[in-house]
Amino acid sequence: MTYALSAKPRTSMGKRSKDELAVMRVPAVMYGSGVANQSISVPRSEFIKVYRQAGYSSLVDITVEGSQPVKAVIKEIQFDPLTVEPRHVDFHQVRMDQEMEAKIPLVFTGESNAVKVDAGTLIKSLDEVEVRCLPGDLPHELTVDLSKLATFDDSITVADIKLPKGVELVTSPEMTIATVARPLTEDELKKLEEGTVADVSQIKTEAEEKKAAEDAKKAEEEALAAEGKK
Repeated sequence: MTYALSAKPRTSMGKRSKDELAVMRVPAVMYGSGVANQSISVPRSEFIKVYRQAGYSSLVDITVEGSQPVKAVIKEIQFDPLTVEPRHVDFHQVRMDQEMEAKIPLVFTGESNAVKVDAGTLIKSLDEVEVRCLPGDLPHELTVDLSKLATFDDSITVADIKLPKGVELVTSPEMTIATVARPLTEDELKKLEEGTVADVSQIKTEAEEKKAAEDAKKAEEEALAAEGKK
């Protein structure tokens, strides 16, 4: 699938970047190896739509007014902490003949027998991996089959991922992606509950002791003050 964005050169910098936001455009910068940095802006609604589909792992054709489209990936986005709207975007322009590194999201499929039948808890340790490849070989996502987790002793590592041709891992192949934890036994649950009660009681006791010490100190100070007035 091809993703595309139209862009305009940007002259408002720094605090004046708010001028772009006011007219529903997102300030951005595009950079890459062997090319000059460009300050641009893109339509906010158009960018949000492309970002939701392309993420950080797909090529986007960016056309700046009066120029031919160039290939780039979304590298970084700054979001408004209150509105969660994009406030600034970094695009990395790529060369189709030069390898690049990118973080690719993992998509989990299938169902673990250890979860379905044995009531275990699925534990996901990674949700993305980093790869190296030519831009034309860049995968949008990578699939992880959870059905390989048949027992509590099974695990899925980065090495288990089936990579498309031309793609190699940057993330260590030994890193764990997913495992299944055994359910707690009745004895373990009971001990956990007892431990929680004991912890709460301890906290309560410590709080009471602290208050008693403060009251005693206050009473002593009042007694000394009264003694001094005699």
